[in-house]
Amino acid sequence: MPELPDIALYVEALDQRIRGRKLLTVRRKSPFLLRTAIPPISECEGRHVEGVDRLGKRIAIGLEGDRWLVLHLMIAGRLHWSDTPASLTLRHNLAAFDFETGSLRLDEPGSKKRASLHVVAGRAALEQMRPLGIEPLDVSRSSFGSVLRLERRTLKRFLTDQRLVAGIGNAYSDEILHQAKLSPISMTSILDDSEVERLYQAMRAVLSLWSDRLRDQAAGRFPEKVTAFRPEMAVHGRYGKPCPVCATSIQRIRHVSNETNYCPRCQTGGKLLADRALSRVLKSDWPKNIEVLEARIGDLSKPK
Repeated sequence: MPELPDIALYVEALDQRIRGRKLLTVRRKSPFLLRTAIPPISECEGRHVEGVDRLGKRIAIGLEGDRWLVLHLMIAGRLHWSDTPASLTLRHNLAAFDFETGSLRLDEPGSKKRASLHVVAGRAALEQMRPLGIEPLDVSRSSFGSVLRLERRTLKRFLTDQRLVAGIGNAYSDEILHQAKLSPISMTSILDDSEVERLYQAMRAVLSLWSDRLRDQAAGRFPEKVTAFRPEMAVHGRYGKPCPVCATSIQRIRHVSNETNYCPRCQTGGKLLADRALSRVLKSDWPKNIEVLEARIGDLSKPK
């Protein structure tokens, strides 16, 4: 799922291309994309764009007359820009928004169509769609600490709950926790002040770093390669690869379709966190720490 740095880049790229320009037509291929009936989407056509905003993980395109097109890309939705009218001939093409300057196409590969489009009238109605969570790059240290202690959660769950923190998902939560040197399953209720400070600073540093990095990589072009897996990441999507800090093998916890990646030496004091599926199979044979795991790997690699 595109997260704050990716969504912010989409917003910047769109604002540069469509602000002040007229929305000519909206072409929908998927009948499931539009989730609202009033006001009708036809009311948006022929209006000029007054700006583009981010609502957590949503993109809001503001039009004349206080009309808003609100896109939620969910997990697989991606945006593409072309200077000519976009084709909607492929199965994963959901819709195209034709502006005076070009065409914005929404795609969603896969069989599960979760991306959504809402048409909203009025700023008040738009604000109701804004996540309740704090904005991680705007929140003060004291407010962050207060929200952290509102509910007893694991740090991973805290960072990815949009009611608490807006815009962060699976990928950047892994990166933040690695930089903060905190376990993904540590509870918010047991963090001391120094650990809260580390988490706060890591959150701001990681999101700022990746926002700048993605902006530099795009170099003014529309972002076409939005992904949760990037080779420069420290732990996310790097199971089995060496930690860039200590060279320990990155480990993971899998639950349904989600995967948490972490470094056992940097984040958990050498302890291996139980993988729900694999540890249940291995039971007492599950290695308790990284030393035991590395010893077993070494034994397996020895010639028979």
